[in-house]
Amino acid sequence: MKILVIGSGGREHALVWKLAQSENTTQLWCAPGNAGTAMEVLTRTGQVVENCPVGAEDLEGLLALAQEKKPDLVVVGPDNPLSAGIVDLFQAQGLTIWGPNQKAAQFEASKAFSQRFMDQYGIPTAKSGVFDDADKAMDFAASLHGRCAVKADGLALGKGVLITEDLEQARQAIKQVMVDKAFGEAGKQVVIQEKLEGIEVSMHALCDGARYLLFDTSQDHKRALDGDQGLNTGGMGTYSPAPFLSADQIRLVKEEILDRWVKGCMAESIDFRGMLYPGLMMTSDGIKVLEFNARFGDPETQVYLMRLKNDLPSLLMASATGSLEGQTLEWADQAATCVVMASGGYPESYPKGIEIKGLKGVEAMSGVKVFHAGTQLSDTGACVTSGGRVLGVTALGNNLTEATAAAYRAVEAIDFTGCHFRRDIAAKAL
Repeated sequence: MKILVIGSGGREHALVWKLAQSENTTQLWCAPGNAGTAMEVLTRTGQVVENCPVGAEDLEGLLALAQEKKPDLVVVGPDNPLSAGIVDLFQAQGLTIWGPNQKAAQFEASKAFSQRFMDQYGIPTAKSGVFDDADKAMDFAASLHGRCAVKADGLALGKGVLITEDLEQARQAIKQVMVDKAFGEAGKQVVIQEKLEGIEVSMHALCDGARYLLFDTSQDHKRALDGDQGLNTGGMGTYSPAPFLSADQIRLVKEEILDRWVKGCMAESIDFRGMLYPGLMMTSDGIKVLEFNARFGDPETQVYLMRLKNDLPSLLMASATGSLEGQTLEWADQAATCVVMASGGYPESYPKGIEIKGLKGVEAMSGVKVFHAGTQLSDTGACVTSGGRVLGVTALGNNLTEATAAAYRAVEAIDFTGCHFRRDIAAKAL
């Protein structure tokens, strides 16, 4: 099978790494890829994965690339090309592509759409309102005493959610999103939700338009600093499995969230083929959906694919072609932990082009894999930083304690000027 992966982050490197291991994969391209994807080798052929210099949002350029390479399967990693309609564009040209079409991608592209859908189909979520007027948004926030989540309606690289504790913070957040346009056009409308208290858990469901396979549990760490302090980020680390959901609670997630979601999709003729990633909050009033995402989480992908025993090309092809029936997921008994190493200043402004040292030594560590996110190769062949989240240092262990210790040993062996990382990944579970 010839496969083209679209994207350049840690999620895409993890996808490329796993796809390259399959005996079914005969050729593999990544557009645009990063320094890590360019180092992966196909198990079956010994060929190196080829990076193609086409941006993930250059839909016409990607279509031309696909028409040239003629892949059997195109795998879309990031959310922006999905919301822009890459799946519809490629399908119209007869290409098999994995990911939700533009209508289905609205679950992530529009928080207002998602909120309306949850309310309509009885999916448990927070009390909320959707506003395009800042004063009305503030009135609703005041009814929640300022304890709320202020969410830009559109895509904002995982950073468009501001959590507030009082009326002044809520006023500032609404101003930042709607008046100052901190997230651009994504903030034209806002969703204001009551602030849910509890333990947050990430769930993933691989969908084929009519059915789904539920992934094992994981937990992301969104805030930049230890103890869930600091600004929201795209994710500073994760681990799997997370110990918080019992078998009964997972059954409720299926019945009250995913089954109702599938029923709603059928009612609205939404053909969702790809990965649904609901962020869940375990509250004293039951499990509630914080938001839906329409792709693999990042860095959840890194820990999932370290543990997944299935052949990934076969799974993604079954999802894309509506043929998941009869498939099951197989997981290694081990745990996995991923610690993100970020550029100094992230999630705000940060420098680029800083050399990363210590990668060679970490490659020799058993059970450890460094997934590249914001990296590229310099003219001299050195691996340098090119983004906010730079590396996802991921390790397997017989249990979570071992996996986490191994990940941090590897982190300590890597260095680049200004790097920062959280030191409490998996602490809630441990």
